[in-house]
Amino acid sequence: MIDLIQHYKEKGQGQVFAHFDTLSEDAQASLIQQAEQIDLDEIAALTKTLIKGSGYKPSYSVDDLTPGSYHPLPEKKNGNPSLWKEAKAKGESALRAGRVAAFTVAGGQGTRLGYDGPKGTFPVTPVRGASLFEVFAEKIRASSRLFGKTIPWYIMTSVINHEATVSFFEENAYFGLEKERVHFFSQGTMPAVDADGKILLSDAGTIAVSPDGHGGALRGLYRSGATLQMEADGIDIISYFQVDNPLVRCIDPAFIGFHIIEKSQVSSKTVLKAYPEEKVGVFCEANGAPVVIEYSDLPERLAVEADDDGDLRFAAGSIAIHLFDREFVRVIGKGKDNSQQLPFHLAHKKIPHITHDGEQVEPSSPNGYKFEMFVFDALPFAERSVTIETARQDDFSPVKNATGVDSADSCRDDQLRQFARWLSAANEAIETDETGLPNFSFEISPLFADTETRFLRKWQALEEKPPITEGVILSNI
Repeated sequence: MIDLIQHYKEKGQGQVFAHFDTLSEDAQASLIQQAEQIDLDEIAALTKTLIKGSGYKPSYSVDDLTPGSYHPLPEKKNGNPSLWKEAKAKGESALRAGRVAAFTVAGGQGTRLGYDGPKGTFPVTPVRGASLFEVFAEKIRASSRLFGKTIPWYIMTSVINHEATVSFFEENAYFGLEKERVHFFSQGTMPAVDADGKILLSDAGTIAVSPDGHGGALRGLYRSGATLQMEADGIDIISYFQVDNPLVRCIDPAFIGFHIIEKSQVSSKTVLKAYPEEKVGVFCEANGAPVVIEYSDLPERLAVEADDDGDLRFAAGSIAIHLFDREFVRVIGKGKDNSQQLPFHLAHKKIPHITHDGEQVEPSSPNGYKFEMFVFDALPFAERSVTIETARQDDFSPVKNATGVDSADSCRDDQLRQFARWLSAANEAIETDETGLPNFSFEISPLFADTETRFLRKWQALEEKPPITEGVILSNI
């Protein structure tokens, strides 16, 4: 203990223990444990480069950017139906061989939704009010049954929601999944610092920390031992998706097949941007390497630039759906232990803290810095990568806001539109408005079908088809 405190003093971070003598023995032990998790050399280097220096600078300029390449959907005029068919077959084979694991980034709370609890526990479906976690669990169950192999599920929580998330699964009997095949680990954290790189305390015995960003998911997989477990289980493909998107095809054979065909280390899905200002990153290429540019960093002249057909040139939106090669994650996850380390980015934030004199500060403007990594920064490290187009209406409707765009209401409407499209494809008359939204609520559970193709097969096999009316739920496996 004394050696650690002395180490902090020698590194210029002695303020972390300014109130140590006033703490109880338990609080002292807790602070020691927190301090042991922090790499002071890393904090010093980040302070030098990001705060004192010129900040994170990519190896390319905006003038180097060209639109990212991707495989269009098979029904598009420049699509390749035979390649998509081959990819689907290869993906199905990989699933039957047990090579795939699902991985959900679920460290957030439902605060922006006005919901008290982990975001994954938020009720999202139109009739049952099934949670985001339940929707994903049903999709994983359905695919496991279809391909005859249990698909393990890795879930990254955070220090603020880990216990509540695990308890939620226990209370719901893991939604029918095998408990032993659902793995939880908590996301890494980084300490918040002031303008001089001094670590801040949120109270006398607690270091002010924040999650290390969705890019921290990769080193979280490595540090938690998840990659070792995957290797032991014969898994070499990790299906990454975020917790706020219930439409996601989290187990997609065609996507997996493209990943295999291209021998890809990082694979991505894209939807074409709905309008130039849409708040999604954009797949680009810089000096021949794939990159994702955040919407706020893409110059307006490029965001609005059109091609000869009048379509956006920089149109390939990033929607945080990826496949990762397990060994690639292991290498990237080692972080500073090798040359392939995701860069940290700086966020200037309002950080409540306690001063050396014991004064509690509640800032009214940004007063400190947080460090975070972005998962798409892994792309330039990949020797091989591939991006495929997906249909927005079948793969992307996030729940981020309390109202308006990307809200619970807009997502539930998108689910209803999807269900109505499936019934229409089966020649079942469903009255909708001009946007395809039915005038009543019903639900198709992933345990009945999670794609239009599977729905048609299941529906047509029913000897007696139930009437689709208000409140009807189709749910069986």
